[in-house]
Amino acid sequence: MTAGSLGRVPETPTAAVVEAVNVVHALIPDERGDLDRTAIDKRPVHGRVAVTVPGEAGVGLAGDQIYDRKHHGGPDQAVYAYAREDEDWWAAELDRSIAPGSFGENLTTYGLNVTGAVIGERWRIGDDGLVLEVTAPRIPCKTFQGWMDEPHWVKRFTEHGAPGAYLRVVSPGTVGAGDAVALEHRPDHGVTVGDVFVIRRAHADGLRRMIDMPGINEDLAEFARRDLAARARTPSRGAS
Repeated sequence: MTAGSLGRVPETPTAAVVEAVNVVHALIPDERGDLDRTAIDKRPVHGRVAVTVPGEAGVGLAGDQIYDRKHHGGPDQAVYAYAREDEDWWAAELDRSIAPGSFGENLTTYGLNVTGAVIGERWRIGDDGLVLEVTAPRIPCKTFQGWMDEPHWVKRFTEHGAPGAYLRVVSPGTVGAGDAVALEHRPDHGVTVGDVFVIRRAHADGLRRMIDMPGINEDLAEFARRDLAARARTPSRGAS
């Protein structure tokens, strides 16, 4: 079963909230990744947290850290969001507790269809001016596998199809648990986080419009271009 078939969250975030704000608790050994340590251990913090456009540290939330700057951080990965509903699904599937921040997310949301978020849509969070824009899905890695310590975790996480979303900071502000999440803008190309994560689901016309969108993540755009080129060579590969 994929996250898109669960049907437990609204299509638009009219009643969505931030359940928890999570930043790095401690750098820990990177058991299966390419580096000696990782900042994946995120845990909830109390009070309001400043969110800014990443500087040299590569992070958007005050108090957070990025250790693997080759693959993480930067303007298009300033914030990572994951839905509480999807963590609950995994808690049942794995028969273990999944606390906020367990997937390395900065924002644990509730009532928000993160997998169904359209690339480029913008969320206004709270009332302190914070606006975030959806840029790309999270791609699971060996570090995530080691952190979760579950057999075949990358494969299972990928097959479930609920990757969470990276976001850029459009307007800085602060965020705290309980903040409302309002949809401020949604592009009309219709390509979602879930579509990009499983690229064959995306309609070719939508991908083309997404690529032309101002400010599109260039890595994502190049990924889409390659997929469109593959479809042109093999039309039966995906929607046209």
